[in-house]
Formats: sequence, C-alpha cells, structure tokens
Amino acid sequence: MNLKDIKFNRFYNLFNLISVFLIIVSIILLIFKGLNFGVDFKGGTLIELRATDKQINISNLRSTFSQMNLGDVAIKKFGKKDDFLIKFEKKENNKNLIQNIKIKLTKTLGTGYEIRRVENVGPKVSSELLKSGLIAIAAALGAMLFYIWIRFEWQFSIGAIIALFHDVILTMGFFSLFALEVNLSIVAAILTIVGYSMNDTVVIFDRVRENLKKHIDIKIFELTNLSINETLSRTLITSVTTLLALFSIFIFGGEILKGFSLAMILGVILGTYSSIYIANPILVLLRVSYKTIMKEEKN
Repeated sequence: MNLKDIKFNRFYNLFNLISVFLIIVSIILLIFKGLNFGVDFKGGTLIELRATDKQINISNLRSTFSQMNLGDVAIKKFGKKDDFLIKFEKKENNKNLIQNIKIKLTKTLGTGYEIRRVENVGPKVSSELLKSGLIAIAAALGAMLFYIWIRFEWQFSIGAIIALFHDVILTMGFFSLFALEVNLSIVAAILTIVGYSMNDTVVIFDRVRENLKKHIDIKIFELTNLSINETLSRTLITSVTTLLALFSIFIFGGEILKGFSLAMILGVILGTYSSIYIANPILVLLRVSYKTIMKEEKN
C-alpha cells in the first residue's frame, strides 16, 4: 500500500468513540481518585541517601522509617543501585527532624549510609507551586487558543483546542490511573505536550487550508484524508525521532527523569494521534469548505 493512499478517514468515527470514552474515564479518575502530588505540591521532606553497606535495602529502610511517625513514606531507588530517594510529609515543624532520623537510622542500620541531600517544602510554598503550575497550563492553553484563532478560521480553532484538551486530559488520566507522582517536572512536560500537539495540528491544518483552495470540488471528508497523507512523512519522522530520544531518557536517565520522559512519550503519541483523529474529524463535523475560507478572508 502506498503511504499516499492510506484511508485515515475510514476510522474517524471509531477512534472518535474511543477518544470520547477515554476522556470520560480520565475525567472520572481525576474527580474521584485525583492525582498523586509529590513533595513539590503537598509539602514535606525529600532525602537522598546513599548506602555504603550492601545490607541496606528498600525493605529495611521502609521498616525503619515506618517506626518514625512521619506519615506516608515513599522510598525508591534513585540513580546508582545503592542510592535511595525517601519522601515523606512532615506533619510538624521539627528543626531537629533530620538529626533524629540519622540517630534512628544509625541505631537500626548502623553507619553504612550517607545522607547526600535534604529538601524541605513547606505547605505554603507547595500550595503556591501548585497554583503557579495550574496557571502556567491555563495560560499556555489560552495563548494557543489566541494564536490559532488569529491564524485560522474559527472551525480550525475549535478542532485544535479539542485536540489539546484531549492530549492533556488523557495524560493526566494515565497518571491518575497508575498513581504516578505529579511534580513540577510533570507540569513542564504537560506544557511541552501542549506545544508539540499544537505544532502537529497546525502542520496538517495548513495543508488542509491550501487544499481547500486547490481542490474546490473535493469534500472536506476526502480532503482531510488527502492532507494527512501529504504531511504523513513529516509527521512520522518528527514523532519517531522525538520518541527515540525520549525512550533513551526514560531508560537511561535515572529515576528523577522517568516521570517527565513518560509524560512526554504519552504526549508525543497522543499529539500525533489527535492531530489526525481528533482535529480533522472536527473540520468534517463543522462542514468546512472553500466557501468557509473565502468568507473569513473577505471579513
């Protein structure tokens, strides 16, 4: 089969139904389960610990920290195999907290460890970070809406914004479903997803607009398919090369970058998908035609 002859439009209805279902599931998850906010947004303490004693592992660290009344404690490997990242929500302001933790660790596990880093985020700072993150995402979506509204006709704007909404909601729904930690790096990833998704959509929309003027007699249902096929090689090359870099970061970048790279991988896949199966079917639904373009240009 020639790449120029792929009938993407045959699957518009099927993938639209799948997307609507996934959006509904994601919204339900976000409402009733919520997101697993990290220390950045909840406040608390983060400790980076390196074990010099091979006997120290996640199991005995968890057992030791569970006896310290620190609330929920999350412990995972970080960087090298003997490095651990410990996060907990500090419920009271204790200036000697870290010193007390060291004493209890030494008493239980000996001296075969080194605390390499300690970060504290207070509740006021964390709430401000969460607020700033939400404002940043809303501002990015607003700026994209403004750009697309000026750049294209309103029908194209609606298609692009729905595609953006789709990508962001599904990414957040995925993180909610698997209780993956959401921190500032995930906010950065979502902002990047917004830009990537918009870029993919604009490339196809530009071609649709050109083809509306070149092929006046072709209906929008067929014309979107033609435009997708004409830009397909560019879309695939961009997506595949981006994914190769992101998978490398996910595999070799260490624990700190896993959340960011996973969100980006989801975003690139969803952005490529939505530019074809969300944005273009909206143009078909709104019956965009050559007359639409001419009417807007006259105005």
